[in-house]
Amino acid sequence: MTTITWPSTLPLPTVEGYNVQPGDALIRTEMDSGLARHRRRFTDVPTTISVRWIMRRDQYAIFEGWYRWHAKEGANFFTINLLGGLGLLDQEARFTRQFSSQLLAGGTLWQVQSELEIRQRPVLDEGATSIVLSEDIRGLTNAINGLNVLVHIHLPPLLND
Repeated sequence: MTTITWPSTLPLPTVEGYNVQPGDALIRTEMDSGLARHRRRFTDVPTTISVRWIMRRDQYAIFEGWYRWHAKEGANFFTINLLGGLGLLDQEARFTRQFSSQLLAGGTLWQVQSELEIRQRPVLDEGATSIVLSEDIRGLTNAINGLNVLVHIHLPPLLND
């Protein structure tokens, strides 16, 4: 894992304009007759994420310095909290293109837009996917939450007696 991190003084990407686009993992071969053949090219497919930040002037100054010196103009991977199907998680990302910035009305805020590439999109593993496809996920979640309450709230006072 990389040691460069997104500065804690900077905001996370906004929801507006946020777009996750997995890369193409298949090769398609057209046949002279019949259906085309598909085969998998990669097991880890690069994913691009369109991002947008709204920053104050001081945050924008920090971003520009961090981008130039720590992210090496976007070439270095860094750790940033990004949203996906599993929620908000730390991910390793790097810029795929130069950012663009625009001063917003009023002149106190900057809108910064770019595109990030993440190393590996966090998804449920094969076993967890099989469980949630074959079981009642709400019932499973309720059972897990009930077990958590039992272990962390109800049992400790009994053990201290």
